[in-house]
Amino acid sequence: MIHEQYFEDYTIGFERRSLGRTITEADIVIHAGQTGDFYPHHMDAEWCATQEFGQRIAHGTLIFSVAIGMTAGAINPHAMSYGYDRLRFIRPVFINDTITVRAAIKEQRDHPRRADHGIVVELIEVFNQRQELVLVCEHLYLVQRRPVAN
Repeated sequence: MIHEQYFEDYTIGFERRSLGRTITEADIVIHAGQTGDFYPHHMDAEWCATQEFGQRIAHGTLIFSVAIGMTAGAINPHAMSYGYDRLRFIRPVFINDTITVRAAIKEQRDHPRRADHGIVVELIEVFNQRQELVLVCEHLYLVQRRPVAN
C-alpha cells in the first residue's frame, strides 16, 4: 500500500497503534543465531533461575526490531528512515509476553543541510500485556517537502 505524505502533511500528535505480537522462545533462539548474542540472560534457563528476573529475557535488540517491524505498513515514496535516537530498554520482555506499539509524531524540524527535506520525529513506545512500558525510542524520518508549484 502506498501512502504519499510530504513533510507538511505530518501532524504533531498523530498516533497509531499496533496489534499484539507474542514473543516466543523461537524468536529468541533465532535472534541469538542471527546476532551471535548467546549470553546466558537469553539462552540459559537454569542460570536465569538464579538471577534477579528468574527467567530468560528477550534481547533488547530483538524487541526493538520486532516493534519497528510492527509499525511498518504503508510505503511513503517521499520519506525514508533516517535513524533512531534515545533508545532505551525500560523493562525486560520474557518468553510469552505480548508486546504492542504506540507511535506518535512528536516533532518536525528543518534538515540542517537539505532545504528540500525536513525531519519528522516519531516517538515509539512498546508495552507488554500489562501495559508496562518496556522500550522507548525516537524514529527519525527524512521527508521530502512539498514541491513549490511554478
